[in-house]
Amino acid sequence: MTIFRNLSRRNTLRGLAATLATGLALTATPFVSTNASAQAPKEIRVDFATYNPVSLVLKERGILENALKAEGIAVRWVQSAGSNKALEFLNAGSLDFGSTAGAAALIARVNGNPIRSVYVYSRPEWTALVTTPKSGIKTVADLKGKRVAVTRGTDPHIFLVRALAEAKLTERDVRLVLLQHQDGRLALERGDVDAWAGLDPLMAAAEIETGAVLFHRKAADNTWGILNVREEFAQKNPALVRTVLKAYEEARKWSVENPAELTRLLVSFTKLPEPVVARQLQRTELTHGAIGSAQIETIVAAGEALKQAGILPATTDIQAAVDGLLDRRFTAASN
Repeated sequence: MTIFRNLSRRNTLRGLAATLATGLALTATPFVSTNASAQAPKEIRVDFATYNPVSLVLKERGILENALKAEGIAVRWVQSAGSNKALEFLNAGSLDFGSTAGAAALIARVNGNPIRSVYVYSRPEWTALVTTPKSGIKTVADLKGKRVAVTRGTDPHIFLVRALAEAKLTERDVRLVLLQHQDGRLALERGDVDAWAGLDPLMAAAEIETGAVLFHRKAADNTWGILNVREEFAQKNPALVRTVLKAYEEARKWSVENPAELTRLLVSFTKLPEPVVARQLQRTELTHGAIGSAQIETIVAAGEALKQAGILPATTDIQAAVDGLLDRRFTAASN
């Protein structure tokens, strides 16, 4: 495993932008929904992720396939291992709909990834800063000079940046080890790193199975689980976007009404023990669908914090960027 011991601030920020963005400047061109005369696609590409329980219900129960059967449209399912991967897939055009954290989507949009956020799939406390019982780390300030595993471009990375800023530290004060979430957990357990910016359900598994300690938690700094769509797809296929969101609503409501079955489904997908999945779901609220003021306020607050930390340019108009990211028109017909 490669440990990046001397990451400069410039390289760190450049890497984050490269992960999330196309490199194009965000334009002020307004989104225009259109009933394009182009032929509807034969297939739509939708992600599923263990950090998005509703997506697993949608996939397992065939809700979207049933909704699209009459139109002869197939569904291709693509697994996302984190917000960064979902955003890469959306940017590359290999996904039409992708699950991310709200703040990760905002960074991507500011840096040119042409996405719109159209739906809320969860209000999670899915990230915290994690260490081992014997590390001696008790507070964020104790991370100075320590090795921290993190998946760049995800809510755990953004959570880490904000936690460091509150402790009067920056990424330059720690040694980042850049890994996907699963590898971050393994690195912590092997002693290759001192701390990990964790993500459920892997974080819950680390707690229950190895006694990992969540030494810094702050639910308000976990941004909402947001479903994004490629802007071009939404412009050409507004009716299909509404169909997908109606299917998502059916899956979300089923999840709320059937908690025991939801737990069993996550156990089946993740191959994790039931107590681990139950811990994840204890920290995951599924009672929202439409994007509203609460989501807007949370993402704006995250954006302002990221601007202060230098992750977003100092000239960024955060409110305008959030307005450009969120599109609320599609959920009016799906709730």
